[in-house]
Amino acid sequence: MAITDKIYVKNHRQLASQLDTRFPKSAFAGATLDMLFTGDSLAKLDSTTRDRVLDFAEDFLDCDCKSHPYCGCAERKFIRYLLELRAQGLGPDDIVHVMGDDYMLYAYSGDILSFLDQAVRTLEAAEALADTENSGRSGELAAAKRELTG
Repeated sequence: MAITDKIYVKNHRQLASQLDTRFPKSAFAGATLDMLFTGDSLAKLDSTTRDRVLDFAEDFLDCDCKSHPYCGCAERKFIRYLLELRAQGLGPDDIVHVMGDDYMLYAYSGDILSFLDQAVRTLEAAEALADTENSGRSGELAAAKRELTG
């Protein structure tokens, strides 16, 4: 299961009440994206929540794909965001706190830790493959990324 499947809308019940409808807790579920990012829904939200939803849309849902927002770009951008937070030295608990402050999203720290661990393992494998292929620059790049993530 992808980490983006484990990212949830903070204060889900309160938002559902403000919107007077039901939608999934998962932030990247199609129905959630549809519900939160239509003009009618945004108008029903309080200003603080609306600002966070608009920040999320601007940072992750801005792409030119024909199948937007279901093209996968948002998920890839969010994964990059998580990795950048880790590269800044934040641990799983801190990452959960920051994404809550930034976008009103939450995840379990253990899920973030598992994601980061898997990212390190993937980078180690890329480094090993680059070394076997004598692709020195690729191996160095993978090693540098692994150091930032780990």
